[in-house]
Amino acid sequence: MSIALASLYVGSASADPSLSVETRRVWSYPHAQSNIPGQKAEIVAHDERTDTLWVAGVVGVDVLDRATGKWIGNVSVAPYGAVNSVAIHEGLAALAVEATDRAQPGVVLFINTRTSQRVGAPVTVGALPDMLTFAPNGRTVLVANEGTPNARTSGQPCPVDPPGSVSLIDVWTREVKTLPISPTLPGYAELRKFPATGNGTTRPDMCPYDPEPEYIAIDPRGDKAYVGLQEANGVAVLDLRSRRFERIIGLGLKDFNLPGNGIDPNDQDGGVKLEQVPVKGLYQPDSIAAYEYRGRSYLVMANEGDARDNGSGDGEDERRGSAGGASVEYVPDGSLLGRLTMSNVESSRDNLVAFGGRSFSIRDATGRIVFDSGNRLDAEAISRGVYDHARSDNKGVEPEGVALMHIDGRVLAFIGLERTTKSAMAVYDVTNPFAAQFLDMVISDGDISPEGLTAFNVRGRNFLAVANEASDTTSLFEIRLRYKFALK
Repeated sequence: MSIALASLYVGSASADPSLSVETRRVWSYPHAQSNIPGQKAEIVAHDERTDTLWVAGVVGVDVLDRATGKWIGNVSVAPYGAVNSVAIHEGLAALAVEATDRAQPGVVLFINTRTSQRVGAPVTVGALPDMLTFAPNGRTVLVANEGTPNARTSGQPCPVDPPGSVSLIDVWTREVKTLPISPTLPGYAELRKFPATGNGTTRPDMCPYDPEPEYIAIDPRGDKAYVGLQEANGVAVLDLRSRRFERIIGLGLKDFNLPGNGIDPNDQDGGVKLEQVPVKGLYQPDSIAAYEYRGRSYLVMANEGDARDNGSGDGEDERRGSAGGASVEYVPDGSLLGRLTMSNVESSRDNLVAFGGRSFSIRDATGRIVFDSGNRLDAEAISRGVYDHARSDNKGVEPEGVALMHIDGRVLAFIGLERTTKSAMAVYDVTNPFAAQFLDMVISDGDISPEGLTAFNVRGRNFLAVANEASDTTSLFEIRLRYKFALK
């Protein structure tokens, strides 16, 4: 039998002694069992009408029975390209498919979840559609077209770099409006700039750069969409009524030299030790989720970090000892920081800059941070024996995925950690964004590298589905809250 079943609940006391979370892994499905060559597990969505999970992974989408984890079938995206994302609303699945030549426009395929048959013709969008989501009313699909450079060929001064954009698809008419990230937008100057460097020089090998949409979160009212521009370290705000971008929010830098923010910057120092270091980190979130607190919108961001790749492998990330670095030359021989991967675009003698915040943050709609987890994610992974020391010099545990669960009047945030020795997800109570509380870190044996997370409710029971990229497994967890009441 290909489905691993478990029935153990694991509880953990929170900082609030009255609340704890219990997590039970219901099943785990290894996608190699589907016998579809090249099928992976990257993004997962739940279909309420058929109670199935749709798992997107390169060559197609595996469809699994939610209750049992049994494989039902596969939806192939051949000959269109590779599927990057799936979203579902009221029995209609939307698949984001990049072209075989990723510099060319991709398509969105619409699939009936009961029949697994395509509904209408493919809809052309921008280059490299990496993520998509339905607006709350289901009328519009928003697509993040990342538009990353292709491989630079011999003799090319720069690779082909299609513009990043967001496509809005009218689900009823299939009309498409594709919006670029215009440099005239208010706040655009807050984004990272290429090829300029932090010490006043230029990178002749760094080609011109345009922002690359990575992820889209929509506020619960359906008025605004927040588009993550990961490599550029910013967020573009899209007004869904006017269907226009309003402004750019720059996300700034995290100071790893402050108490509670310390990191382990060295993978070859014989052990793991979190300590304050004179380095700043670009937040550069991957996944983003939105929710409301007292009538205002807040954004939960997984601060993974990601270096700009110019298409030839000689991008902006370097460590000391690399030739031609604009930042690493300032790190002394034998320094604790000698192994840390840093940006040679921003960094200067007095301002060393690395990638990622090694945390998750909650920001208000203006971009102001109201909560950051500091180094708690690294610390919890260390204490549970799943921290990967080989990643210390890069971005630590690399928080990547975010899912929000509304349960018993509270809001839980699940933060997937991409770089741990076993699949790990931090659980926080973020009901009050100003006072988020750590509840637990869920470790899942047999799973590695949670990529896509989705939370949903079935007949009063709360579930979290997780697609694990490295192990190519999908796991389902049931989530419960427990309350303790003091006797008087």
